[in-house]
Amino acid sequence: MSKAMKRFKAAVVGCGNISRTHLPVLKAMQNIELVAVCDTEPEKALHCAEKYGCKAYYDFEALISDENLDCVHLCTPHYLHVPMAVGALEKGINVLCEKPCAISRQSLDELGHAVSGSSAMFGVCFQNRYNAAVRETLRIIESGRFGAVTAERADVDWFRDEAYYSDSWHGKKISEGGGVLMNQAIHTSDLLRVFAKSETQTVDAHVFNDTLKGVIDVEDSALVRYTYQNGVVAVLSATNGFSLNANVSIELFFESGARLLLDGLDLYLTEGTGSFEKLRLENGGCCHGNSYWGNGHAALIEDFYRCVETGEDFPVDFEQGAKAVRDVLAAYESSQNC
Repeated sequence: MSKAMKRFKAAVVGCGNISRTHLPVLKAMQNIELVAVCDTEPEKALHCAEKYGCKAYYDFEALISDENLDCVHLCTPHYLHVPMAVGALEKGINVLCEKPCAISRQSLDELGHAVSGSSAMFGVCFQNRYNAAVRETLRIIESGRFGAVTAERADVDWFRDEAYYSDSWHGKKISEGGGVLMNQAIHTSDLLRVFAKSETQTVDAHVFNDTLKGVIDVEDSALVRYTYQNGVVAVLSATNGFSLNANVSIELFFESGARLLLDGLDLYLTEGTGSFEKLRLENGGCCHGNSYWGNGHAALIEDFYRCVETGEDFPVDFEQGAKAVRDVLAAYESSQNC
């Protein structure tokens, strides 16, 4: 007789843009009961509750006190991630948190203390790690087929206009924690460290605001150079000042002379001839968010619940989320010292 599938009671906190990637995934999962959504703006909570057939809450403390939840998905503004995660973890509720998991070194320490003191699991949504092109890249690196990675470069060229920053928290250092590096390019920065298979040693950066002076008090553009402990150097160029949302581009250079180019969801290889060949990938899965994000959210969410059920370590845990945040904070500190 097959083992019965455990069902988990889940809630999504924050009914803004990113919740639209979590809610349909949860609703489609057979082992998830979507119990509630929560937002301080009643109309948003009520709309989502009606659409997904669950309760609407307007207060986070009431939600985690009244409902017997197994997991909360934090899709809230950045500055709320830590206090909400701490509140849930203290009640033994598993937390899947959108990036960044924190926006300062002090809040990282507070979150780390809560994670270590809780029996619940904490995960961070770096969903690009679950894209097929990224998984194949990691497989190639692990195989040693082309030797070690020696250098990396990446470009994030997206568009965010004044309207994007017209809400109460985007574009403000105190609530968003930063601009393009903290909110958008943190995914790519995370992948560069993972592909290098090493810890970050130094970060040198220039961050600046070219297109929205007087509108936001965070950066819209950044140039960053990472040096990892194994000697790999990576450079990252990121901007929200482009005219459209282009595919993220990451290029890896290997000892053998081979190069891998990730262009959005596609992966290309050249073994030194200068001509890139597109590799065949199983790129299945619905993209619930913007296509240039990739389609990794569903796979990440499913893997998180698998780990909760089995007790296995979730690959994108607090330590992984913290490393990504520290790299961004180091870039800001470097730029201030220029």
